[in-house]
Amino acid sequence: MEIHFLRAEWNNLIMANFVVPKELLLPYVPYKTELDFFEGNSYASLVGYMFLNTKIHGFSIPFHINFEEVDLRFYVKLNDHGHWKRGVVFIKKIVPRQGILLMANNLYGEKYTTMKMNHYHVDKGECLEAGYEWEYKNKWNQLVAKTDKKSALICKASHEEFIADHYWGYTKSGDTRTYEYSVEHPVWEILKVIEYSVNCDFGSIYGKRFSVLNKAKPQSVFLTRGSEVKVHRKKVIE
Repeated sequence: MEIHFLRAEWNNLIMANFVVPKELLLPYVPYKTELDFFEGNSYASLVGYMFLNTKIHGFSIPFHINFEEVDLRFYVKLNDHGHWKRGVVFIKKIVPRQGILLMANNLYGEKYTTMKMNHYHVDKGECLEAGYEWEYKNKWNQLVAKTDKKSALICKASHEEFIADHYWGYTKSGDTRTYEYSVEHPVWEILKVIEYSVNCDFGSIYGKRFSVLNKAKPQSVFLTRGSEVKVHRKKVIE
């Protein structure tokens, strides 16, 4: 039986999704995977969310139980003996505590960095508002969404399913090695976004190549309620 490495809740995931040229992403595609497309487009997503009740091998680590995370990610697929696995690749993950960075970078090879972070989630009566903030070089970046309170399950074969419904993570480790890990969670509910704000210096934080996103408008922004998740041990693909 496969034993999960990490167990937590991912809550209030804001996903801002940009159509990007495939050439922007190709240098980051892990070995044996290929870019995944929806209706001919490749996407990069800025995602902010909360880690809650986090446990490693069943144990809670003090000061590392509840925290924010902001990711820039894109989408790939891998042909596993005729079965396509749809997964995500992270350009960089931002967290507020050094211990998270050391653990994740060493065990999964993911590209984590630490920054000062804040978050909020407010019920305003007729709507909900959630936001994530992270400070880089004395400048605060922000991802905010105001949503309807009514939620619905993600529809099959929809744009929202392509962005949010993934159960595999892939990490590039050199030109001929990839780390693969699986993530368990139920199909999520999404909430329609009424207003949003994306204020991020992509070029400074993620590299000059991504400065094209500084003034880009996302094709979509939505919020998912999230759920409990289980992340399994990595597997090496060579």
